[in-house]
Formats: sequence, structure tokens, C-alpha cells
Amino acid sequence: MATRKTKKSEMAQAADHLANAAQEVGTAMSHKLKAVGDAVAVGMGRAKKNVIKQRNRARRSLSGLVKKAEVQMKKAQAQLKKAGESARRSVLAAEKKLEATRRSTTTKLTALEASAERKAKAMQKAIEKEAATLKKTATAKVKAAAPKRPAATKAATKKAATKKAAPKKPVAKKSTLKKALGKKAPAAAKTASA
Repeated sequence: MATRKTKKSEMAQAADHLANAAQEVGTAMSHKLKAVGDAVAVGMGRAKKNVIKQRNRARRSLSGLVKKAEVQMKKAQAQLKKAGESARRSVLAAEKKLEATRRSTTTKLTALEASAERKAKAMQKAIEKEAATLKKTATAKVKAAAPKRPAATKAATKKAATKKAAPKKPVAKKSTLKKALGKKAPAAAKTASA
């Protein structure tokens, strides 16, 4: 039986060795896992720091871009406001010019109408004077051309001369009117009728 006890003790020793080895392997594994965990934690910490740095950089960059965009937008709004104000001033100036032109045109038109009326009246007076002069001249010529006769024949001659001279008067008026007016006759006639 002695051999059995030795064998058991060897088995017990082997079991003890195995238990010790398992414990050492477990301890080593736990140390290794702890080291890996620490390394992972350190790596995660670094990665987290890098991510935080990149996030902060991105925020700063984004904030800078937003500020630049706000500045540009303010500039654009200011330019737009200036352009709007300039356009408004231009419109007001154009309206003033238009009103001034309208007033001056109205004044000129009124002056031209008054001048045309004065000229038409002056022409009419000149024509009437010319007609009166022609009438006097015609009657003087008729009187001068008539031979001296007795009073009875004088009255008959006067009537005949008056009848003959009457158709000539309008013709004389027209010809002298045309001569006096020249090319202005249609315009003067239009203004006189207006």
C-alpha cells in the first residue's frame, strides 16, 4: 500500500502544482488583462482628448466662419441699404426733373400760344389795313379813270364801278394776304382758328 500513498501524494502534488500554475496563469492573465485594460484606457483617453481637441478646433473654425459670414452679411445689408437709398434719391431727383420740365414746358407752351395769338391779331390788323388801302386805291383809280360827265351819268357810272370793283376786292385780299404771310400763312391760319 505504500506505493499507492506515494502515487496519491504525487497526484496531490501534481494537482497542487496544477492549481498553483492555474492560479499563476489566472494572476498573469488578470495582470495582462489589467495592462491591456490600462493600455486601452490610456488609448481611449488619448483618443478622447484628440476627439475633444478636434471638436474644439471644429467649433472654433465653425465659430470663425459664422463670424465671417455675419460680418459679410452686415456688409451686404449695409450695401443694400446704401443702394436702396441711392435708388430712392435717384427716383426723387428724376421726379423733380420731370416736374420742372413739365412746368417749363407748360410755361413755354403758354408763352408760344400768347405769342401766336398776338401775331395772328397783328396779321389780321395788317391784312385789314392792306384791304382798306387797296379799297381806297381801287376807288381812286376808278374815279380817276372815269371821264367827267354830267351828274346823272356820274351816278350810273358810280354804281357800275362799285359793281365791277366789288368782285375784285376778295381777290385782292387773298393775294395780299398770301404776299403778306408768305409761307407762314397756314400756321397763322391755324393759330387764328385755334
